[in-house]
Amino acid sequence: MKHVTYYPKGVCSMQIDYDLDEAGKIYNLKYRGGCNGNLKAIGKLLEGRDAKEAADILRGNDCGGRGTSCADQLAKSIDENLNS
Repeated sequence: MKHVTYYPKGVCSMQIDYDLDEAGKIYNLKYRGGCNGNLKAIGKLLEGRDAKEAADILRGNDCGGRGTSCADQLAKSIDENLNS
């Protein structure tokens, strides 16, 4: 299993941590900072799910006109880490 720590840009959360298994499933997703309840919910919804599918759903989500969001930043991190 590969552990990922990602530092998002342009959002309230300061850090995203999660694990990717060999099959591309996401586990143990946790955000530091940001909207606590919503980000915990994202972690619960994505536990054991296909990371590529999750990124496809979350990519482009906007928060407050910022052009990105905590969910969009997770998608960027997944894209980077599935291709590395």
